Amino acid sequence: MSDNAPRIEALLAEYTDLETQLADPSLHADAAAAKRVGRRFAQVAPIVATHRKLEAARGDLEAARELAADDASFAEEVPELETRVQELDTQLTDLLAPRDPHDADDVVLEVKSGEGGEESALFAADLARMYIRYAERHGWSVTVLDETWSDLGGYKDATITIASKGDSADGVWSRLKFEGGVHRVQRVPVTESQGRVHTSAAGVLVYPEPEDVAEVQIDESDLRIDVYRSSGKGGQGVNTTDSAVRITHLPTGIVVTCQNERSQLQNKARAMVVLAARLQALAEEQASADASADRASQIRTVDRSERIRTYNFPENRIADHRINFKAHNLDQVLDGEMDALLDALAAADKETRLQEA
Repeated sequence: MSDNAPRIEALLAEYTDLETQLADPSLHADAAAAKRVGRRFAQVAPIVATHRKLEAARGDLEAARELAADDASFAEEVPELETRVQELDTQLTDLLAPRDPHDADDVVLEVKSGEGGEESALFAADLARMYIRYAERHGWSVTVLDETWSDLGGYKDATITIASKGDSADGVWSRLKFEGGVHRVQRVPVTESQGRVHTSAAGVLVYPEPEDVAEVQIDESDLRIDVYRSSGKGGQGVNTTDSAVRITHLPTGIVVTCQNERSQLQNKARAMVVLAARLQALAEEQASADASADRASQIRTVDRSERIRTYNFPENRIADHRINFKAHNLDQVLDGEMDALLDALAAADKETRLQEA
Protein backbone atom coordinates (compact mmCIF):
# COMPACT_ATOMS: atom_id res chain seq x y z
CA MET A 1 0.00 0.00 0.00
CA SER A 2 2.94 2.34 0.68
CA ASP A 3 3.71 2.36 -3.06
CA ASN A 4 0.22 3.74 -3.69
CA ALA A 5 0.23 6.27 -0.83
CA PRO A 6 1.38 9.31 -2.88
CA ARG A 7 -1.16 8.57 -5.60
CA ILE A 8 -3.94 8.11 -3.05
CA GLU A 9 -3.09 11.45 -1.44
CA ALA A 10 -3.21 13.14 -4.84
CA LEU A 11 -6.56 11.52 -5.65
CA LEU A 12 -8.03 12.56 -2.28
CA ALA A 13 -7.02 16.15 -2.96
CA GLU A 14 -8.45 15.96 -6.47
CA TYR A 15 -11.68 14.48 -5.15
CA THR A 16 -12.12 17.41 -2.75
CA ASP A 17 -11.44 19.87 -5.58
CA LEU A 18 -13.93 18.14 -7.87
CA GLU A 19 -16.60 18.23 -5.16
CA THR A 20 -16.03 21.97 -4.80
CA GLN A 21 -16.30 22.51 -8.56
CA LEU A 22 -19.51 20.49 -8.82
CA ALA A 23 -21.06 22.51 -6.00
CA ASP A 24 -20.35 25.77 -7.86
CA PRO A 25 -23.41 26.82 -9.91
CA SER A 26 -21.20 28.65 -12.41
CA LEU A 27 -19.72 25.32 -13.58
CA HIS A 28 -23.11 24.13 -14.79
CA ALA A 29 -23.49 27.15 -17.03
CA ASP A 30 -20.93 25.42 -19.27
CA ALA A 31 -22.44 22.05 -20.19
CA ALA A 32 -19.21 20.68 -21.68
CA ALA A 33 -17.14 21.65 -18.62
CA ALA A 34 -19.76 20.25 -16.24
CA LYS A 35 -19.80 16.97 -18.16
CA ARG A 36 -15.99 16.77 -18.09
CA VAL A 37 -15.81 17.42 -14.32
CA GLY A 38 -18.70 15.03 -13.68
CA ARG A 39 -17.00 12.23 -15.60
CA ARG A 40 -13.73 12.72 -13.76
CA PHE A 41 -15.59 12.72 -10.44
CA ALA A 42 -17.23 9.43 -11.42
CA GLN A 43 -13.75 7.98 -12.05
CA VAL A 44 -12.22 9.18 -8.77
CA ALA A 45 -15.18 8.60 -6.42
CA PRO A 46 -15.02 4.76 -6.35
CA ILE A 47 -11.29 4.89 -5.57
CA VAL A 48 -11.83 7.30 -2.68
CA ALA A 49 -14.76 5.29 -1.34
CA THR A 50 -12.81 2.02 -1.45
CA HIS A 51 -9.78 3.67 0.18
CA ARG A 52 -11.94 4.94 3.05
CA LYS A 53 -13.52 1.52 3.53
CA LEU A 54 -10.06 -0.05 3.57
CA GLU A 55 -8.77 2.43 6.15
CA ALA A 56 -11.82 1.78 8.33
CA ALA A 57 -11.39 -2.00 8.04
CA ARG A 58 -7.73 -1.72 8.95
CA GLY A 59 -8.65 0.30 12.00
CA ASP A 60 -11.24 -2.29 13.02
CA LEU A 61 -8.70 -5.08 12.52
CA GLU A 62 -6.09 -3.34 14.68
CA ALA A 63 -8.66 -2.74 17.41
CA ALA A 64 -9.85 -6.37 17.28
CA ARG A 65 -6.29 -7.65 17.63
CA GLU A 66 -5.68 -5.40 20.64
CA LEU A 67 -8.93 -6.50 22.30
CA ALA A 68 -8.23 -10.17 21.52
CA ALA A 69 -4.98 -9.91 23.46
CA ASP A 70 -7.03 -9.21 26.60
CA ASP A 71 -10.26 -11.01 25.79
CA ALA A 72 -10.27 -14.22 23.73
CA SER A 73 -13.90 -13.67 22.70
CA PHE A 74 -12.72 -10.97 20.27
CA ALA A 75 -10.29 -13.35 18.55
CA GLU A 76 -12.98 -14.82 16.27
CA GLU A 77 -13.48 -11.39 14.66
CA VAL A 78 -9.86 -11.17 13.54
CA PRO A 79 -9.98 -13.68 10.60
CA GLU A 80 -13.14 -12.05 9.20
CA LEU A 81 -11.58 -8.60 9.35
CA GLU A 82 -8.34 -9.88 7.81
CA THR A 83 -10.36 -11.26 4.88
CA ARG A 84 -12.23 -7.97 4.59
CA VAL A 85 -8.99 -5.97 4.51
CA GLN A 86 -7.52 -8.28 1.87
CA GLU A 87 -10.64 -7.98 -0.32
CA LEU A 88 -10.68 -4.19 -0.11
CA ASP A 89 -6.94 -3.98 -0.75
CA THR A 90 -7.40 -6.08 -3.90
CA GLN A 91 -10.32 -3.89 -5.01
CA LEU A 92 -8.25 -0.74 -4.49
CA THR A 93 -5.31 -2.15 -6.43
CA ASP A 94 -7.71 -3.04 -9.22
CA LEU A 95 -9.16 0.49 -9.27
CA LEU A 96 -5.69 2.03 -9.29
CA ALA A 97 -4.56 -0.05 -12.27
CA PRO A 98 -3.73 1.99 -15.38
CA ARG A 99 -6.89 2.78 -17.31
CA ASP A 100 -7.59 4.11 -20.74
CA PRO A 101 -7.93 7.90 -20.41
CA HIS A 102 -10.63 7.87 -23.08
CA ASP A 103 -12.90 5.34 -21.35
CA ALA A 104 -15.54 7.96 -20.51
CA ASP A 105 -15.55 9.40 -24.05
CA ASP A 106 -18.20 9.17 -26.73
CA VAL A 107 -17.18 7.63 -30.04
CA VAL A 108 -17.09 8.15 -33.76
CA LEU A 109 -17.60 4.82 -35.53
CA GLU A 110 -17.05 4.14 -39.22
CA VAL A 111 -18.20 1.03 -41.05
CA LYS A 112 -16.82 0.23 -44.51
CA SER A 113 -17.49 -2.55 -46.96
CA GLY A 114 -14.51 -4.49 -48.27
CA GLU A 115 -13.95 -7.61 -50.33
CA GLY A 116 -17.17 -9.27 -51.38
CA GLY A 117 -19.00 -6.59 -53.34
CA GLU A 118 -22.71 -6.32 -52.54
CA GLU A 119 -22.52 -9.03 -49.88
CA SER A 120 -19.83 -7.06 -48.03
CA ALA A 121 -21.95 -3.91 -48.21
CA LEU A 122 -24.98 -5.77 -46.85
CA PHE A 123 -22.88 -7.13 -44.01
CA ALA A 124 -21.52 -3.63 -43.27
CA ALA A 125 -25.13 -2.50 -42.86
CA ASP A 126 -25.75 -5.45 -40.50
CA LEU A 127 -22.80 -4.33 -38.37
CA ALA A 128 -24.02 -0.74 -38.27
CA ARG A 129 -27.47 -1.91 -37.15
CA MET A 130 -25.84 -4.11 -34.49
CA TYR A 131 -24.03 -1.13 -32.97
CA ILE A 132 -27.11 1.08 -33.19
CA ARG A 133 -29.25 -1.52 -31.44
CA TYR A 134 -26.60 -2.03 -28.77
CA ALA A 135 -26.49 1.73 -28.18
CA GLU A 136 -30.27 1.90 -27.94
CA ARG A 137 -30.28 -0.90 -25.35
CA HIS A 138 -27.95 1.24 -23.22
CA GLY A 139 -29.91 4.43 -23.68
CA TRP A 140 -27.18 6.10 -25.72
CA SER A 141 -27.88 8.58 -28.48
CA VAL A 142 -26.97 7.69 -32.06
CA THR A 143 -26.46 10.04 -34.99
CA VAL A 144 -25.79 8.79 -38.51
CA LEU A 145 -23.62 11.53 -40.01
CA ASP A 146 -22.98 10.08 -43.42
CA GLU A 147 -23.91 6.97 -45.38
CA THR A 148 -23.23 5.72 -48.88
CA TRP A 149 -25.60 2.99 -50.02
CA SER A 150 -24.98 0.08 -52.36
CA ASP A 151 -27.49 -0.94 -55.04
CA LEU A 152 -29.05 -3.60 -52.79
CA GLY A 153 -29.37 -1.35 -49.75
CA GLY A 154 -26.10 -2.17 -48.01
CA TYR A 155 -23.49 0.28 -46.76
CA LYS A 156 -20.48 1.09 -48.86
CA ASP A 157 -19.52 3.22 -45.86
CA ALA A 158 -21.23 4.94 -42.95
CA THR A 159 -20.12 7.29 -40.17
CA ILE A 160 -21.97 7.21 -36.86
CA THR A 161 -21.52 9.01 -33.55
CA ILE A 162 -22.64 7.30 -30.34
CA ALA A 163 -22.90 9.33 -27.13
CA SER A 164 -23.84 8.50 -23.56
CA LYS A 165 -26.27 10.75 -21.74
CA GLY A 166 -24.66 10.71 -18.30
CA ASP A 167 -21.38 11.24 -16.47
CA SER A 168 -20.33 7.60 -16.15
CA ALA A 169 -16.64 6.80 -15.71
CA ASP A 170 -17.15 4.00 -18.22
CA GLY A 171 -18.64 5.57 -21.32
CA VAL A 172 -19.18 4.45 -24.89
CA TRP A 173 -15.46 4.16 -25.68
CA SER A 174 -14.92 1.78 -22.76
CA ARG A 175 -17.34 -0.64 -24.42
CA LEU A 176 -16.81 -0.18 -28.15
CA LYS A 177 -13.08 0.52 -28.36
CA PHE A 178 -12.42 -3.16 -29.10
CA GLU A 179 -14.53 -3.10 -32.28
CA GLY A 180 -11.92 -1.62 -34.60
CA GLY A 181 -10.71 -4.14 -37.15
CA VAL A 182 -11.84 -6.46 -39.92
CA HIS A 183 -15.07 -8.41 -39.37
CA ARG A 184 -15.50 -11.53 -41.49
CA VAL A 185 -18.86 -13.03 -42.43
CA GLN A 186 -19.62 -16.53 -43.67
CA ARG A 187 -23.11 -17.00 -45.12
CA VAL A 188 -25.11 -17.61 -48.28
CA PRO A 189 -25.39 -14.22 -50.03
CA VAL A 190 -28.74 -13.07 -51.34
CA THR A 191 -27.11 -12.98 -54.78
CA GLU A 192 -26.05 -16.65 -54.57
CA SER A 193 -28.34 -18.90 -56.61
CA GLN A 194 -26.64 -22.22 -55.76
CA GLY A 195 -26.92 -21.91 -51.97
CA ARG A 196 -23.16 -21.86 -51.42
CA VAL A 197 -21.62 -20.22 -48.37
CA HIS A 198 -19.38 -17.29 -49.25
CA THR A 199 -16.86 -15.40 -47.13
CA SER A 200 -16.55 -11.63 -47.25
CA ALA A 201 -15.45 -8.86 -44.92
CA ALA A 202 -16.29 -5.39 -43.68
CA GLY A 203 -14.14 -3.00 -41.68
CA VAL A 204 -14.84 -0.98 -38.55
CA LEU A 205 -12.92 2.05 -37.28
CA VAL A 206 -13.60 3.50 -33.83
CA TYR A 207 -12.28 6.79 -32.45
CA PRO A 208 -12.87 8.50 -29.10
CA GLU A 209 -14.70 11.76 -29.75
CA PRO A 210 -12.82 14.78 -28.37
CA GLU A 211 -14.67 16.58 -25.60
CA ASP A 212 -13.69 19.88 -27.16
CA VAL A 213 -12.92 19.99 -30.88
CA ALA A 214 -11.07 23.28 -30.34
CA GLU A 215 -8.45 21.42 -28.28
CA VAL A 216 -7.36 19.51 -31.39
CA GLN A 217 -5.04 21.71 -33.41
CA ILE A 218 -6.49 22.10 -36.91
CA ASP A 219 -5.16 24.76 -39.23
CA GLU A 220 -7.95 26.07 -41.47
CA SER A 221 -5.44 26.52 -44.28
CA ASP A 222 -4.88 22.74 -44.23
CA LEU A 223 -8.52 22.08 -45.11
CA ARG A 224 -10.31 21.80 -48.43
CA ILE A 225 -14.06 22.07 -47.93
CA ASP A 226 -16.45 20.99 -50.67
CA VAL A 227 -20.23 21.16 -50.62
CA TYR A 228 -22.53 18.99 -52.68
CA ARG A 229 -26.09 17.75 -52.80
CA SER A 230 -26.98 15.08 -50.29
CA SER A 231 -28.20 11.77 -51.64
CA GLY A 232 -30.22 9.10 -49.95
CA LYS A 233 -30.77 5.38 -50.32
CA GLY A 234 -30.92 4.39 -53.95
CA GLY A 235 -29.69 7.78 -55.09
CA GLN A 236 -32.79 9.65 -53.97
CA GLY A 237 -32.23 13.26 -52.96
CA VAL A 238 -32.46 14.05 -49.26
CA ASN A 239 -32.17 17.82 -49.55
CA THR A 240 -32.85 20.21 -52.39
CA THR A 241 -29.81 22.34 -51.58
CA ASP A 242 -26.08 21.73 -51.59
CA SER A 243 -25.91 21.07 -47.84
CA ALA A 244 -23.63 18.01 -47.68
CA VAL A 245 -20.04 18.78 -46.69
CA ARG A 246 -16.79 17.02 -47.52
CA ILE A 247 -13.65 18.08 -45.63
CA THR A 248 -10.21 16.99 -46.80
CA HIS A 249 -7.30 17.43 -44.40
CA LEU A 250 -4.51 18.03 -46.91
CA PRO A 251 -1.44 17.11 -44.76
CA THR A 252 -2.80 13.66 -43.88
CA GLY A 253 -5.19 13.01 -46.75
CA ILE A 254 -8.01 12.24 -44.30
CA VAL A 255 -11.43 12.82 -45.86
CA VAL A 256 -14.63 13.10 -43.84
CA THR A 257 -18.14 13.78 -45.05
CA CYS A 258 -21.45 14.63 -43.41
CA GLN A 259 -24.78 14.92 -45.18
CA ASN A 260 -27.52 13.97 -42.75
CA GLU A 261 -27.86 17.21 -40.77
CA ARG A 262 -30.37 19.86 -41.83
CA SER A 263 -27.99 22.58 -42.92
CA GLN A 264 -24.57 23.06 -44.43
CA LEU A 265 -23.32 24.68 -41.21
CA GLN A 266 -24.52 21.74 -39.12
CA ASN A 267 -22.94 19.26 -41.52
CA LYS A 268 -19.66 21.15 -41.41
CA ALA A 269 -19.69 21.24 -37.61
CA ARG A 270 -20.32 17.50 -37.37
CA ALA A 271 -17.70 16.74 -40.01
CA MET A 272 -15.18 18.75 -37.97
CA VAL A 273 -15.96 16.54 -34.96
CA VAL A 274 -15.14 13.43 -36.99
CA LEU A 275 -11.97 15.02 -38.38
CA ALA A 276 -10.85 16.06 -34.90
CA ALA A 277 -11.43 12.52 -33.60
CA ARG A 278 -9.36 11.01 -36.40
CA LEU A 279 -6.54 13.53 -36.00
CA GLN A 280 -6.51 13.01 -32.23
CA ALA A 281 -6.22 9.25 -32.69
CA LEU A 282 -3.49 9.69 -35.29
CA ALA A 283 -1.50 12.01 -33.02
CA GLU A 284 -1.76 9.59 -30.10
CA GLU A 285 -0.58 6.70 -32.26
CA GLN A 286 2.43 8.67 -33.41
CA ALA A 287 3.28 10.04 -29.96
CA SER A 288 3.03 6.87 -27.91
CA ALA A 289 4.14 3.31 -28.54
CA ASP A 290 1.57 2.20 -25.99
CA ALA A 291 -1.25 3.95 -27.79
CA SER A 292 -0.09 2.43 -31.03
CA ALA A 293 -0.05 -1.04 -29.49
CA ASP A 294 -3.50 -0.53 -27.98
CA ARG A 295 -4.87 0.30 -31.41
CA ALA A 296 -2.95 -2.39 -33.27
CA SER A 297 -6.19 -4.21 -34.03
CA GLN A 298 -7.58 -1.29 -36.03
CA ILE A 299 -8.26 -1.94 -39.68
CA ARG A 300 -5.53 -1.36 -42.24
CA THR A 301 -6.93 -3.03 -45.31
CA VAL A 302 -10.39 -4.50 -45.46
CA ASP A 303 -9.48 -7.97 -46.61
CA ARG A 304 -10.37 -11.35 -45.21
CA SER A 305 -6.95 -12.09 -43.68
CA GLU A 306 -6.82 -9.34 -41.00
CA ARG A 307 -9.95 -10.51 -39.22
CA ILE A 308 -10.63 -9.88 -35.55
CA ARG A 309 -13.99 -11.65 -35.57
CA THR A 310 -15.97 -14.13 -37.66
CA TYR A 311 -19.75 -14.22 -37.98
CA ASN A 312 -20.79 -17.68 -39.16
CA PHE A 313 -24.47 -17.66 -40.13
CA PRO A 314 -24.94 -21.40 -40.94
CA GLU A 315 -23.76 -22.29 -37.42
CA ASN A 316 -25.24 -19.18 -35.74
CA ARG A 317 -21.73 -18.75 -34.32
CA ILE A 318 -19.66 -15.70 -33.47
CA ALA A 319 -15.94 -16.01 -32.74
CA ASP A 320 -13.53 -13.30 -31.60
CA HIS A 321 -10.05 -14.43 -32.55
CA ARG A 322 -8.16 -12.12 -30.16
CA ILE A 323 -9.44 -13.83 -27.01
CA ASN A 324 -10.70 -17.18 -28.34
CA PHE A 325 -14.28 -16.20 -27.56
CA LYS A 326 -16.99 -18.34 -29.16
CA ALA A 327 -20.76 -18.32 -28.77
CA HIS A 328 -23.69 -19.74 -30.72
CA ASN A 329 -26.01 -16.75 -30.41
CA LEU A 330 -25.06 -14.78 -33.51
CA ASP A 331 -28.68 -13.77 -34.13
CA GLN A 332 -28.90 -12.20 -30.67
CA VAL A 333 -25.55 -10.43 -31.00
CA LEU A 334 -26.59 -8.89 -34.31
CA ASP A 335 -29.74 -7.70 -32.54
CA GLY A 336 -27.55 -5.71 -30.15
CA GLU A 337 -27.03 -8.22 -27.33
CA MET A 338 -23.27 -7.72 -27.27
CA ASP A 339 -22.55 -7.50 -23.54
CA ALA A 340 -21.19 -11.03 -23.04
CA LEU A 341 -18.76 -10.53 -25.93
CA LEU A 342 -17.70 -7.05 -24.84
CA ASP A 343 -17.40 -8.16 -21.19
CA ALA A 344 -14.94 -10.87 -22.26
CA LEU A 345 -12.88 -8.36 -24.26
CA ALA A 346 -12.90 -5.89 -21.37
CA ALA A 347 -11.83 -8.60 -18.91
CA ALA A 348 -8.89 -9.58 -21.12
CA ASP A 349 -7.88 -5.94 -21.48
CA LYS A 350 -8.15 -5.42 -17.72
CA GLU A 351 -5.97 -8.44 -17.02
CA THR A 352 -3.32 -7.07 -19.38
CA ARG A 353 -3.37 -3.69 -17.63
CA LEU A 354 -3.06 -5.31 -14.21
CA GLN A 355 -0.07 -7.32 -15.39
CA GLU A 356 1.54 -4.18 -16.76
CA ALA A 357 0.92 -2.41 -13.45
